[in-house]
Formats: sequence, C-alpha cells, structure tokens
Amino acid sequence: MTDHIIAPYSDWFEAHKSHLVKEKALTRQRQQLAAERRALPWLRIDKPYAFDTTQGRKSLADLFAGRSQLIIYHFMFPPNADYRCTGCSFLCDHIDAANQHLRHHDVSLVVCARAPLAELMDFKARMNWQFDWVSSFGSDFNFDFQVSFTEDQISSGKVLFNFEEVTMTGRDRGGTTVFYRDDDGQIYCTFQVRGRGGENLIGTYSYLDLTPTGRNENGPSHTLGDWVRLHDQYDDR
Repeated sequence: MTDHIIAPYSDWFEAHKSHLVKEKALTRQRQQLAAERRALPWLRIDKPYAFDTTQGRKSLADLFAGRSQLIIYHFMFPPNADYRCTGCSFLCDHIDAANQHLRHHDVSLVVCARAPLAELMDFKARMNWQFDWVSSFGSDFNFDFQVSFTEDQISSGKVLFNFEEVTMTGRDRGGTTVFYRDDDGQIYCTFQVRGRGGENLIGTYSYLDLTPTGRNENGPSHTLGDWVRLHDQYDDR
C-alpha cells in the first residue's frame, strides 16, 4: 500500500467529495431495488412441511412464532456430513445480534438444514449460537426450494438453482427464503436469495469494504475460503 496516492488536504477533500456522489447514488439505487423487491409477485405455498425442532415437530406455519413474516436461512449441512460449512457459519455468526431486533419488527428468523436435529444441535452448541435451528430431515422442503438436489438431478448435469439451470456438484447450497403469513393463515413465498446475493447479510463484509485492503480475498480460491475460519478456529490475537 506504500505506493498509494498521498494527497494534500484540498485534493483529498475534493476526491472524497466526488466519490460521495456515487455512494449516494448507490444508496438510492438500493432503496429503489428494495421497493421493487417488495412489489414482486408472491408464490402461494399449500404443500405441508414439517420440521424437527427442540420443541418437537412443527409445521412451516409454526415457525412464524405468531409473526407475519419469516426468514429461513438454508445452511449447507447434509446428514452425516464430515465437514462444517465455513461460509454458512460466517453468515450465521451475524444472526443473533440482528435477531433480537427482527423479533420486534414482526419477523421471525430460523436456520434450517437437512441433517438430523441432534447433529445440528451439537454444532450449534459448539458455536454458541442462540437462534432457532430446525431440521428438514426426510422432507421435500430443501429440494422444493432448490437448495438441495438429488443424485439423479446432479447426474443429469442440470439443476434449477437461482432461477437458471446450472451444473451442480454438491447436493446442498446455502440461501435465504422469505415467507409471509396472512391473517387467514395462508403462507406465501415472497422472495429468495441464492449465490452471492447473501453477502448483504454478512456485516463483516460491510466493514471490510470500508478498509484500504478490502476483503483481500486474493487466492487461491478468491472467496471467503481464503481467510474465513469457524470462529473457534482463529488464532487469538
């Protein structure tokens, strides 16, 4: 970074003032995009889904916990997995602080994965997470919402993911799905986020994007895999 431009105050001020125009334009664009997102059509959900929870078997409606809006984060955690997804864990590290505010804004947030509940609870305890984590083990939920795929789908070379047909190697992907429940109890899927769209839920990236070196994901994978670890695997500094 020693070869970076070092400017006198007047030049520094004008450069940052000019850049602020772009920052403000992006903020307005994000607000407009959010408004357009809220105006998108909804999908009626009539199929019954059941989940294993620490309070017993629950329906999709039960996961709303009396609120009208529900966010489900799909964690990449298949049954008997011998790994723990670093990216999903990175995102989930940001949930608990936001969750206390979401609950007071008519929004319930639940994490869901295909692994049996006992496997999920072991990892949740290790990570000291407080959010609700439920298991869709044995149900079609993950498959219907295109974050899990059958062996036949993968073998065919084409699976539907993020609104397009793609080649998929693994059986699970992360993502976020949003639901609304009206006064009559009818549930709708209002939005879903897959791929890099989920980065908006990772607050650490917002901080890093303010810094001189940014995300610094320069290899070998050029993703968060270059540096992110499960939070109990970092060397203390």
